[in-house]
Amino acid sequence: MYDYLDVPVIIPSLEPDDRLSRLLEEMRDAGIRRILLVDDGSSETYRPYFDSAEAQGCTVLRHAVNLGKGRALKTAFNHCLNTWPDAPGAITADSDGQHSVPDILRFMQEMCAHPDSLLLGCRDFDDAGVPFKSRWGNKITCFMFRSLCGVSVSDTQTGLRGVPTAFMRRLMNVPGERFEFESNMLIETKDRLPIRELPIQTIYDSKENHSSHFHPLRDSARIYAIFGRFLFSSLSASVLDLALFTLLLWLLGRLFTNATAAIFFCTALARVCSASYNYYLNHRVVFHSQAGHRQAAVRYCVLALVQMLASAGLVSLIAVRLLGNPAGAELPVKILVDMVLFFVSFQIQREFVYKKKA
Repeated sequence: MYDYLDVPVIIPSLEPDDRLSRLLEEMRDAGIRRILLVDDGSSETYRPYFDSAEAQGCTVLRHAVNLGKGRALKTAFNHCLNTWPDAPGAITADSDGQHSVPDILRFMQEMCAHPDSLLLGCRDFDDAGVPFKSRWGNKITCFMFRSLCGVSVSDTQTGLRGVPTAFMRRLMNVPGERFEFESNMLIETKDRLPIRELPIQTIYDSKENHSSHFHPLRDSARIYAIFGRFLFSSLSASVLDLALFTLLLWLLGRLFTNATAAIFFCTALARVCSASYNYYLNHRVVFHSQAGHRQAAVRYCVLALVQMLASAGLVSLIAVRLLGNPAGAELPVKILVDMVLFFVSFQIQREFVYKKKA
């Protein structure tokens, strides 16, 4: 059985202060044997902190220039994979005193017990000492992760993590060189490995020091990119669908004596064309699905059929039954109905259509 005190602890650091020295001293006193410190391009003024750590047994990896936290973590992951390939994983911690040594030790034990899970240290954001920006930045990104990516966590910004060895290999090729890498790490867990959240002590000793690192919009760009691609795919398909619907209704509407029948027929014909286009974009571009085309196409067809019937039924109900079928009412009603169905469809496609079973 692997000795938990041999689990590597990774600490990326840029221009540290005495809090790093205190943290390293407490870690050594606690018996932690493998401390991996990454100097992410600090100036010569801060060299003594890293030289002192190295003299006391820490492994120090250095970047000649500041490359960002994401790159520092990848540098450390690469070292761990080459030097300690038998380790169950590695623990990442911040150098500014936010993470207590007892919590780090607990994560090392949990990493040995659960080497197939990503461990996240979750802080209490209702604590009075948490800076406003961190509190609301976390709330925003948690909501976005849950709504757009289907990843439900309570602390997206935490630096205290336990990363399994196999997952470290995958993360070496994940985009992100700076703080956005930590968000991308969470996205990569989707359908690949479970997340275990562990409560940790909430430590903030200076609002100034902890208010400028994480930027919810910039550092979570990949989350919004997923939805942006889906939005483009859906909007372009909707433009095609609406154009075909309008053209078909103009050409064929007079052939029907019943307005409801005309709406259903034109909706179906337009949707066949637009759905084929939308399926291809979503499978290849939006969700980068690994699911086979046979399963995904069948699921998509079922969803498209249900969505088409719901669209036609609601448009008919609102335009014909409720509004009395005034001239030209079908198109604006259809736009409103399809906007609602759009958000519902995103969730269903992400969680059902293009999801490959683990």
